[in-house]
Amino acid sequence: PPEQHPPLTPPFLAGPQIVLSVYGPDFFGHDVVRGYGAVHVPFTPGRHRRTIAMFVPESTSRLQQFTSWLTGRRPEFTDPKIVAQGEGREVTRVRSQGFVTVSFNIM
Repeated sequence: PPEQHPPLTPPFLAGPQIVLSVYGPDFFGHDVVRGYGAVHVPFTPGRHRRTIAMFVPESTSRLQQFTSWLTGRRPEFTDPKIVAQGEGREVTRVRSQGFVTVSFNIM
């Protein structure tokens, strides 16, 4: 069996995260997911900027891709924990979808 490695940082030590789900209209005017991303909230006081790499899930076959384009129903995550944890996401096909920059002002 493949060797399993423990996560680098246990979830309770990783700190809070902000999970983004960005939606927008497609060619037919349907609201579709434009990207998902997550970033840890900084702990130190001050102004912080973080650039978040966004991604979208993709269909696994050309037929599914065509059908989802035709119907306006694209693959989406139903649970935001999938985006935040990353665990199990290695078997999900995703495509890079740009970046979002977030500013934090921590007191």
